Amino acid sequence: MTKKDYHVVPGQNGWAVKREGAERASSVHPTQQQAIDAGKELAKTHKTELVIHRPNGQIRDSDSYGNDPNPPKDKKH
Repeated sequence: MTKKDYHVVPGQNGWAVKREGAERASSVHPTQQQAIDAGKELAKTHKTELVIHRPNGQIRDSDSYGNDPNPPKDKKH
C-alpha cells in the first residue's frame, strides 16, 4: 500500500484539502487555517503527511503524522 499524503492547496472557492492523486478535494474551506486544521485531522487518522502550500503553489510547510523513520531534528511541533 502506498502512502498518499494530504495537501492544503489554493482553490477556486478558498482552500482545499486534497489527497495525493485524487481528482476531487476532500474538503474546501474559506481560510487556509481552517483547511490546515481539517487536513491535520485527516493526516493523523491516516498516519500520513500534511503538505501546506502557499497561494502561488509553492510548498510552505509539511508535518508528518505517521511512523516517520527519519523524524525531523527541529522541535517546532
